[in-house]
Amino acid sequence: MSVSTAPTAKGLWRRGRAAVAVALLVVATAVFGALLAGGGEQGRYLDPDDASLRGSKALAQLLRDRGVRVDRVDSVATAESLAREGERLLLVGAPWNGDYSEAERLANISGDFVIVGDQPYLDVLAPSVDHDGQARLRSREPGCRLPAARAAGSAYLGGRTFKADGESCYAGSLVTAGTVTVLGSGEFMTNLRLAEDGNAALALNLLGSRKAVTWLVPPPVGAGELPGPGGRSIQELMPDNVPWAVLMAVVAVAVVALWQGRRLGPVVAERLPVVVRAAETVEGRGRLYRARRARTQAAEALRGGALDRLTPRLGLGAQPRADEVVAALAVRTGLEAGHLGTALYGAPPADDAGLVALAGYLDEIERQVREH
Repeated sequence: MSVSTAPTAKGLWRRGRAAVAVALLVVATAVFGALLAGGGEQGRYLDPDDASLRGSKALAQLLRDRGVRVDRVDSVATAESLAREGERLLLVGAPWNGDYSEAERLANISGDFVIVGDQPYLDVLAPSVDHDGQARLRSREPGCRLPAARAAGSAYLGGRTFKADGESCYAGSLVTAGTVTVLGSGEFMTNLRLAEDGNAALALNLLGSRKAVTWLVPPPVGAGELPGPGGRSIQELMPDNVPWAVLMAVVAVAVVALWQGRRLGPVVAERLPVVVRAAETVEGRGRLYRARRARTQAAEALRGGALDRLTPRLGLGAQPRADEVVAALAVRTGLEAGHLGTALYGAPPADDAGLVALAGYLDEIERQVREH
């Protein structure tokens, strides 16, 4: 009866399921990373050069279309230099990470101010404005007499709320104190929210009152240490999906390492299908040597085997010198040292008869050692 040895579907599945599982995991990790990356939408908050949903490039373009010059700066020194031109409004947008001395320098710049969110050192930038609480972000009516707010109508505001001596609009999330306007949130100025309600009108009314806007943004992290083209850091030059690609590669390598590095079970003893006796193996190797006329290799095998068996009996070390072996054998067997040295370390035999004679002499040496 014949038995088919062709692989079955069940057998193929057992052998390949681990590889399939790893492939599916890598694909799932890639899809998950791409979804989290969101196509690079996690941009720089309220940055006039950022076209992502969190940026404000649309608002900057609307201001330019109305003839307002927009200068993006990331240092107090540049803001001070531009302030000398006059007729400017200074916008402090995303949370600014300067120190106290820089906050004092900003406060001394002449002109109008618009400060967004809970900025550090707000008491320096806007001394007459105090924190009042929190309000949920949603569309709100202005509820005040400020012309810029009344003309815009409802807007998406909330976040921090403040108290000030001037006007208080949108439930306290927009207050004025002299030339300073403080906003509880800048979400209404982002590309995501600008087209809703009266957000665009409110933003243009607040920022378009002067001929130019100095738009202060936080300097990029590490920009002073690793400057790139245009002063950008290596983190800014790196594509947004690179960290996720690195994460996926790490996960894939870890999974493959766990899969391939699993511990093997104990050795399984298996009966051999054919038993080959040692004598047959020796005879087979001898025939191969004779067929190839490999007398040199055969002589080396005979001498090596004889030395391996004789050295322990002579009480010598693991790797004795040739003269030590010959001297010990001469004392033990009474044979001539010259013959012993030639037999163990001499030139290979010139013919088959010499090889047979060498084998017989080596046997005689071993017999003498065993008997003495």
